Amino acid sequence: MYKQFLIVIIAVFSFTQVSFAQNMDSKHAKMEQTAVKNVTLEQTKGAFSVAELTLEAGSYQFEIVNNNVGTDVGFVVAPATNPDAHIKEAYVTEVVKNNSSQKTNVVNLTPGEYIYFCPLNKTPQYKLTVK
Repeated sequence: MYKQFLIVIIAVFSFTQVSFAQNMDSKHAKMEQTAVKNVTLEQTKGAFSVAELTLEAGSYQFEIVNNNVGTDVGFVVAPATNPDAHIKEAYVTEVVKNNSSQKTNVVNLTPGEYIYFCPLNKTPQYKLTVK
């Protein structure tokens, strides 16, 4: 009786360990898929230093660098078809003071055509392609 009980306990323990390992592998794979990628963009007076971006679909956090613009700057991402439909998650968490940087919230970008610009620094609208 004791041997049978011990065999059942070992079998249950083994099954639990295999299940736990598979669950951890699944969680790890999901975390890799949702890993946040960082993109740094520099602004100078009236312009971004990068005039066009191509990114893979996924989660992004943008760091906006104010390189001696002389005034506060910001950051806007919007669908190319509707520049007024700002993606609010892509706003910097606070205006970027002269000679400093700020990050945006995390934004999930799906495939499509977007634009990015700064209304405070009066930059042109730049193309952002997400594949």
